[in-house]
Amino acid sequence: MDTKQLKWLYLGILSLIWGSSFILIKKGLIGLTAIQVGSFRIIFAALFLLIFGFNSLRKISRRQWKYVAITSFFGTFMPAYLFAIAETKVNSSIVAILNSLTPLNTLILGIIVFGIQFQKRQVLGVFIGLVGCLLLVLSGDSAGGTQNYLYVLLVVIATLSYAINVNLIKKYLHDLNSISITTGNFAVLFLPSLIILSTTGISQKIHFAETQHSIFFVMILGVLGTGIANILFFKLIQMSSPVFATSVTYLIPIVAFFWGLLDNEMLTPIQSVGAFIILIGVYLSAKK
Repeated sequence: MDTKQLKWLYLGILSLIWGSSFILIKKGLIGLTAIQVGSFRIIFAALFLLIFGFNSLRKISRRQWKYVAITSFFGTFMPAYLFAIAETKVNSSIVAILNSLTPLNTLILGIIVFGIQFQKRQVLGVFIGLVGCLLLVLSGDSAGGTQNYLYVLLVVIATLSYAINVNLIKKYLHDLNSISITTGNFAVLFLPSLIILSTTGISQKIHFAETQHSIFFVMILGVLGTGIANILFFKLIQMSSPVFATSVTYLIPIVAFFWGLLDNEMLTPIQSVGAFIILIGVYLSAKK
């Protein structure tokens, strides 16, 4: 399979994995606090990666460790907690939609700060995708549900954090393989996350069945949605461009809404139109 086909395959797999992440966060919040969800997510991902990717740490040079640590903060640490906190007040499907701001932020930061090259079609694709996201946001809001849009700001900050992360990887870690980057990220974050978790009183409620069920969902989220997905994502950044890689966030809401259907949520006609517009945006932003 050539690089062109492979990057689309990675995009599809990541869409399915990350589109399912928001429902897993929601299930995790049933028996855990947002801080506990974020901490467990990082810890489970770190354990998985250190078991299977420990030897890859040798490939990280002393100079590169600085950037590995920085990308771990922007690409994993901040979003893991911010998304969990946001979902305590905002529906998971709306959070998934707002996550689609990432490509726009990536493009803007890439041009202004990192000096990346871009084409007019890419910019057009990003904005078309955002129009589709806007339709989904408006239709999601009109469909009802208790929303606290002050928490929306946390999602916006998380997307900015992602945008910084992918540009840093493309500029400073492009010559390092994806497993080394991912394992290095979580090796840096394991101890801080463990310390944070220990301050949340988790030992007092870990014997409850509800808590154990939530931990199981977060374990899936950590291993599959964070550990394995990050390896694929970093590889996608390296074989394509930051804007193409982050266009996965256009497809995530579609997957999230299908999970919503299984959870007795209906996909409205406006949401269907928004999803279609998002796909057009992905195509245009990726097309050379």
